[in-house]
Amino acid sequence: MLARLGPLAGAGVRGLLPASGGFVASWAVPSYKSATVGYAHTAINLHAPGVPLAHVALPGVHRIASLLKRWLLGTHHGAIEPAHLAAYLDEFAFRFNRRQSFTRGLLFYRLLELAVQAPPRPYAAILANPGRKKRIQPVAPSSRKVPPSLAIRVPGRPWRRGRR
Repeated sequence: MLARLGPLAGAGVRGLLPASGGFVASWAVPSYKSATVGYAHTAINLHAPGVPLAHVALPGVHRIASLLKRWLLGTHHGAIEPAHLAAYLDEFAFRFNRRQSFTRGLLFYRLLELAVQAPPRPYAAILANPGRKKRIQPVAPSSRKVPPSLAIRVPGRPWRRGRR
């Protein structure tokens, strides 16, 4: 089961460690060695010869990262705003935890249950930046011009002249 995901406040190593006395598997970055004192730490150098590929060495990490990238690109087509990242990650964790559910109908039931329990929110409260995006109406050109490729001289057509 996937726990809640969220953006990190800082890139410090201490924010990445488990609560206490846990197991840490990481890349062989020198800063992790001093920060993981008191933890069972396994450093994996993915660039060393003879080490298996990253998806073999850390399968869970790479599965979640690849599924998340595929879901973001497939659902949102890459149009991801940083202000909404926490909501995107919550939805991904919700879907990931229920991807092999035997009763798919309960997924919709649970979603409705959560929606009914939540207090109503106005549209402005849902927006991350309410006044940021304003659409500018395109201005129509004042007069249409013929492109240079079509501005050619009409050839003389004697058969189109009227009889005199």
